[in-house]
Amino acid sequence: MTIAFLRSKFSGQKLDIAKYSFWGLGAAFIFFSIGHIVKTQGMVEMLPSWVPFRLALVYLTGLLEVVIGVALFVPKYQSPAAKIAIIIFVVFFPANIYAALNNIGLGGHQWGPVYLLIRGPLQLILIAWAYFLCVHGYNKRSLSDSY
Repeated sequence: MTIAFLRSKFSGQKLDIAKYSFWGLGAAFIFFSIGHIVKTQGMVEMLPSWVPFRLALVYLTGLLEVVIGVALFVPKYQSPAAKIAIIIFVVFFPANIYAALNNIGLGGHQWGPVYLLIRGPLQLILIAWAYFLCVHGYNKRSLSDSY
């Protein structure tokens, strides 16, 4: 977003906040998906043992995050992808709570469980970003473009 802001200042072009918000969220989702490949076992441990097919679930959710991330770059799919991103953040939240309460460090993360306590507020920020900058911003942009 900072790069987009600076670019708009130097070029004199209007900053399309919604566009760059989608792109930033898309890049974040693609980054998040990498964790499902690089830290697979840590992600599996974040799920309670009673959850079936934990390994497959980690890979599947990683794939879902890539699809959402790519969709956030495609104008036709941006708004639905941002809405799905919000749902994903809400659905994944209990895994972070479970891991934090059960002292499970994410894949040997050097901060250990404290890192997972940080992820909770971060998810709230990302939900706000997805809603206010992408979904709500997209709807405002669509209305203003129609006039």
